[in-house]
Amino acid sequence: MFVMLKRNIKLYFRDKRNFLLSLLAIIIIIVLYVLFLGNVWEYEEIMELPELDILRDSWLTAGILAVAGVTTSMGAFAVVIDDKTKKINKGFYASPIERSHITRGYILSAFTIGVIMTVIAAIPLGVYIVALGGEPLTAIAYLQVMVLIILSCLSSTAMVCFIVSLLNSYSAFTTASTILGTLVGFLMGIYLPIGLLPRAVQTVMKLFPPSHAAMLLRQTIMDSPIERSFDGVPIQYLDEFEEMMGVVFWFGDFEVTPLISIIVLLASALFFYRLALLNLQKMEK
Repeated sequence: MFVMLKRNIKLYFRDKRNFLLSLLAIIIIIVLYVLFLGNVWEYEEIMELPELDILRDSWLTAGILAVAGVTTSMGAFAVVIDDKTKKINKGFYASPIERSHITRGYILSAFTIGVIMTVIAAIPLGVYIVALGGEPLTAIAYLQVMVLIILSCLSSTAMVCFIVSLLNSYSAFTTASTILGTLVGFLMGIYLPIGLLPRAVQTVMKLFPPSHAAMLLRQTIMDSPIERSFDGVPIQYLDEFEEMMGVVFWFGDFEVTPLISIIVLLASALFFYRLALLNLQKMEK
């Protein structure tokens, strides 16, 4: 399994096209915000807040890190399709390596790549926020972000692996990567804040497991900027802001706690992992 892990990680970083494709969603989000979407923050109540740029970019950073967990793990699974189309997998199956170890090697390598790439994306984003005048995260907050990145990638890798297990060609994989990379930004409430969308759409977004990773990352990364921007502001305005921006999720009068979101991420990881494992092992027979 660890031989497959090392091989797949090397192949991912050698394939510049696939590497860039997995970062495409992040690039799209940044470009859209620079050119078009930044004005969603430009309404009277928010414009009066101090340090609005830091607050906005902290919110955007959390969303980008959640998206990175999905798109980079998707890019890492390109090796599965490549091995299948080039019949390389038949050589693996003829070897003494157990088939379950081969499958787990694919999954573990995608998870590892997702974590590595998300951490790499976090570094310049954090430096940028500090350069704007924001406070660096505390040691505890850094640790929380790392744990959340791992949880996010765990859930995202399992979900993406299930999607990949249904694909049979590289063209289908490329199409699925493009669609998923575009769709996750919307479902996580990054292109438009969740509070600006119809209730039915909000419900779908809140049921999407990676959205819970985005919510938890927002709570951690935005903690200090929210405290500074909303200092002296009545609590009801803070509550409205957090609900609109997806910092907290509500189902009617029920608030989704961090513990519930963590359970959602772990449960979805287990559910999709089992489905993906079954599909991949069927493909191997």
